[in-house]
Amino acid sequence: MKNIKNLVILGAVALIGAVSTSSCSDKLDTQEGQLNTSDLDYTKTEDMILPLIGAYHEFQTRGWEEPLLLSVRGDDVNAGGLGDQQPFADTDNFIYNKDYWMYNSLWNVHYNDIINMNTAILQIQNYQEFAEGNDVARAEQYVAEISVLRAWFHFNLARVWEDVFIITSNQPDAEIEEGPSSKEEVMQFISDEMDKAIANLPDSRPNERADVPGGVTKYTAYALKAMAQLELENYQGVADAAGAVINSGKFSLYSDFYQLFKKPGELSNESLLEMQYSDYGSETGDAFYHLYAPFGPQNWTPARENAASGWGFYEPSMKFIEFMLDRNESVRLETSVLFTDRGIEQLEADGYSNLPAFVSNTTRSGDVINDYARAYFASGKHYLPSIQLTDSRNDYGAGKNMIVIRYAEVLLMYAEALTRGASGSGMTADQAVNLVRQRAGMPALTGVTSEQVMDEKFAELAMEWGIRYYDMIRLDNYSELSYDGRTFSAADEYLPYPQAQVDALPLQN
Repeated sequence: MKNIKNLVILGAVALIGAVSTSSCSDKLDTQEGQLNTSDLDYTKTEDMILPLIGAYHEFQTRGWEEPLLLSVRGDDVNAGGLGDQQPFADTDNFIYNKDYWMYNSLWNVHYNDIINMNTAILQIQNYQEFAEGNDVARAEQYVAEISVLRAWFHFNLARVWEDVFIITSNQPDAEIEEGPSSKEEVMQFISDEMDKAIANLPDSRPNERADVPGGVTKYTAYALKAMAQLELENYQGVADAAGAVINSGKFSLYSDFYQLFKKPGELSNESLLEMQYSDYGSETGDAFYHLYAPFGPQNWTPARENAASGWGFYEPSMKFIEFMLDRNESVRLETSVLFTDRGIEQLEADGYSNLPAFVSNTTRSGDVINDYARAYFASGKHYLPSIQLTDSRNDYGAGKNMIVIRYAEVLLMYAEALTRGASGSGMTADQAVNLVRQRAGMPALTGVTSEQVMDEKFAELAMEWGIRYYDMIRLDNYSELSYDGRTFSAADEYLPYPQAQVDALPLQN
């Protein structure tokens, strides 16, 4: 139990920040500070927002390994050839090492953040005791926002390990002693938490919020509820929750798929949850970045001089690329994949002799992706053109946001639910799928089937948070995951518990 107890020490520290709207970017400023809870004056209810901003900072402060480990096992993604991170490459091949540091890091960082979220909730409730008038409702809203963020961490943990702890306290000894909850129980907990949160959250898009730009709203909660219901295979629950987002009329697909994942698409009307990063438009000084280098090509010639390359740890799979070529995809394929000459030669060797012009080692933004040993391709969804970097800021992807939940995913969850027998209101499965296809320049479908929806999710959502992998294990579609020499079975669905956690907590191998 020592690891969770160590996290409680961290959770006993208030995460206090400052919120402002930058004139350069209209981004939420989550500059971090720390203050002992004993130093807080809870009678100053005007400071109630500070624990909330601290919670957003925790949410957005992700280790580079977390999104990679969450998604690498899908047939849309390959680990780059990693001599220095061989267990990561092994994980991509369903060979699991319970002692691997990435497994323990994902577990520890997620639970650390959950406990810090719980501390922030307690602080807001302490402020609420002194609140009057509108401040009472404001406290309830802030608690609801943090509950959504906390639920997202539980969601990831249950999808990776199946049976995990539900932690709602910052002193969780009793919760830990009770042992882990089943994946089904965790997903139901998330769904119930979202039901409670929805009533207290703003009826708006995240980008409409002036107090916390890009912050959680009731539609973020509906989307996360739909995701949990999808894991439970309660398709009517999916249709109802996703339908609430659709029928609000507040969301739309960003018109330019290529720019959606770059600076112009940040906090668009498509975004329901987004991690925000910035250098505040300044060439020097403070910056709050995610480390995108693991996603990037190891060798490139950037259009803007001095822009750093990446590490080559993460690449779109050949299977995904050939799937997209077979569908005559253009917009989504160009956006999702950065091509090297070596990768193009391999496609040609596989029989794709008449490749479209956009299959080039030069992106439309002018960056040249040179050959490198670790991979044939790099992820275009995690790529920021060098010309979009702030002057003198050279980190790969510096200041790029990371979309977590977007409207296209909601539309496709809704369409899948309807094709699996649920009833919906306001839109048909055909209409939902065709909205997504229209933006991609693909022809409309009629009488859409579940299989077609899953293909659409593959094309639309590849490389995003492991969505493809978790879809395939939900549907027991092991044949799709058995590709390029891999063999997947039911025993491979979940990672083993990190050995450090087995030694410390009431867990079984």
